[in-house]
Amino acid sequence: MLYDTLSGLTLAYLGDAVLEVQTRKRLLSLGITDLKTLNKEALSYVRAVDQSAAVERILPHLSEDEEAIFKRGRNSHGVSAPKSATVAEYRRATGMEALFGWLYLKEEHARIEELFALAFPRS
Repeated sequence: MLYDTLSGLTLAYLGDAVLEVQTRKRLLSLGITDLKTLNKEALSYVRAVDQSAAVERILPHLSEDEEAIFKRGRNSHGVSAPKSATVAEYRRATGMEALFGWLYLKEEHARIEELFALAFPRS
């Protein structure tokens, strides 16, 4: 199947968009409508440092297959971290994005919702 042959970085490319949509849905569900506020609040979901912390919350809940995909993304070569995150944080964030991209391709939308809720619990 297609999703089993894609590289970790390719899955992360898609997963980045999946996480962006999940983030926007969450923020709108909170009743936030001001664009400046939406963009500011979205940062706490999309920064590598915050995604790395979110990974720690979901790791205990991953199946073997999901963990393997996370590791495929995390261990991808050619990843260079931004100044705002360590290499380890950026790699964990890339692994998380790969996992969400893989779940999307498998049409596991309920699992995406479940893991997103675990990764980013509402305050």
